Amino acid sequence: MTEMSERTEPAGRLDFPERSVPVERLEKGDHACMALPAGGSPWKVFTAYTRTSLARKEKVLLVMNPDDMNDDDVIALLDAGTGRVAEARSNGQLSLKRTTEMYVPDGRFREDRTIELYTAEVNNAYSEGWSGLRLTADMSWAPRVGIDHERLLDYESSVAPLFADPLFTAICWYDQEQFDDRLVNKMRKVHPLRVMEQLDSLDVTDTADGRRIAGAAELGTRTEFVESLRLALEQHRDTPGPSRFVLDLRDCCFMEAHCAWQLINLARSLPAGSEVTVRCAELLGLVLRQLGADEVPQLVLVVEEEEMSL
Repeated sequence: MTEMSERTEPAGRLDFPERSVPVERLEKGDHACMALPAGGSPWKVFTAYTRTSLARKEKVLLVMNPDDMNDDDVIALLDAGTGRVAEARSNGQLSLKRTTEMYVPDGRFREDRTIELYTAEVNNAYSEGWSGLRLTADMSWAPRVGIDHERLLDYESSVAPLFADPLFTAICWYDQEQFDDRLVNKMRKVHPLRVMEQLDSLDVTDTADGRRIAGAAELGTRTEFVESLRLALEQHRDTPGPSRFVLDLRDCCFMEAHCAWQLINLARSLPAGSEVTVRCAELLGLVLRQLGADEVPQLVLVVEEEEMSL
């Protein structure tokens, strides 16, 4: 048996312009946006976000429009009969507020006041003993009170100091029924991260030395994942001699065994001396090893240590 190369690296920020991530991969201190297609619903993403945050002992603040669902209906939707979200609301770990409270309490928007309110929310979460504050905010309040696009962009840029404190994590979500494509594209550039709008989807990006795949490689995305990987590796297989390819899976939050097995076999099919470097988190590295990656000399794992959730 050939022993597979493996290196372990500490967790760190990934440097991709306009990087898209599944909501499960948001880290403390991240400032992200999510653009919702017309007629889409954010609640599957927000449910995963809320439950993950509660499990990490973080406080969750959902800021919704006044005409959204009432608080009890929101809790029922997020809770789905488990009792955990309802308990979090009772003990103060989950807070529901309306955009009028946070952005226009007197009918006027003042950037400095809003930043002060969010700073106070972070401080309160810390003083209450939570490990951080996670926020989602519906930004469709802005066109309702006549805030123009440039002022909204300036505001989103001005909140950057809030995220210097890693206790604060936020998703600003933009409903594309309320905002045009031009503004949404600008917002994606202002925010360091873009949250993927669906839980069961993939985001595939070519990089200078290979390919990055984020999201979930599962039954529903299996064909897309395997085909994307096959086409990328075929380009390298057609070049004379050994090839080098980096597959970045650090933002892949789930991979079924079939997809992992296909990855191993595609690497095995490359010419001798070729090298596929797979950058991934610890759990995926363990799955690949259990499925026989040790026996593939063309495969090198670079494993990123994951932050422990306390």
